[in-house]
Parts: sequence; structure tokens; C-alpha cells
Amino acid sequence: MESIAVNYWAVLVAAAVNFTVGVLWYGPLFGKTWMALEGITPEGMKSMKLTPAQAMALGFISTLVMAFVLGHFANVWNAMGVAGAFALTFWVWLGFIVTTLAGSVLWEGKSLKLFLLNIVYQFIALFASAFVLVYWK
Repeated sequence: MESIAVNYWAVLVAAAVNFTVGVLWYGPLFGKTWMALEGITPEGMKSMKLTPAQAMALGFISTLVMAFVLGHFANVWNAMGVAGAFALTFWVWLGFIVTTLAGSVLWEGKSLKLFLLNIVYQFIALFASAFVLVYWK
């Protein structure tokens, strides 16, 4: 199979867009809801092993990896336009993200509301990344 190059600038922008969606989603939009559903208090946040800066830096690196892999999927899928970005997002989201996060409900006892909050975020953030990657090949 022929190797298809990924646009590294598109990967960087897709990761930044995804990360920004996460900052907004788990910050001003649903931060308090997420903390309540997770059972996290502001005091508990201060006692976490990583500082917020460390966690965000590592989170951005993981988002870069996801955008890079999604860029490859977009090329292999030959996704084009909004419909292509949406289809790519839907199948990656359903096949990998929803099924993986379902374990938090099935095995960790997390609430269905938390699961729904997280998978909706993941779909929106993934679509934003896919949109960038599909349009900026």
C-alpha cells in the first residue's frame, strides 16, 4: 500500500482546535457539571499528582497523536468535504471512542450522564479535528 503523507500543519491546527474545544467544554460550558459528575472538588483538583500545566501539556501531546492518526485515517478513507469529515468522525467515534468510554459505565460505575457528557464532547472535538484535516490535506 502506498504511504500517504499527512500535512503536519493541519495536524497541529487540528490538535489545537480539538484542545480548544476541550478547554471550553470542560471549563466554562460544563466544567462544574463534569466535576460534580466525577465527584471532584476544587480542593481535590489541587491535590492531583500533576499540576494543571503538566496535565494540559500531556493532554495536548495526546491530542497531537490523535490528530496525526486521524489525518492518516482521513487519507486512507479519502474523506472529502463536510460529509466525508462527518462520516470519518462518526465511524471513528462509534468504533473506538464510544466503545472505549463505555467501560467507564460498565466496569467503573461511572454515571450514564458523565458518559454522555464525555462522548458528546469527543464527537464534537473529533469532528472539529476531522474537518481541519479533511479540508487542509
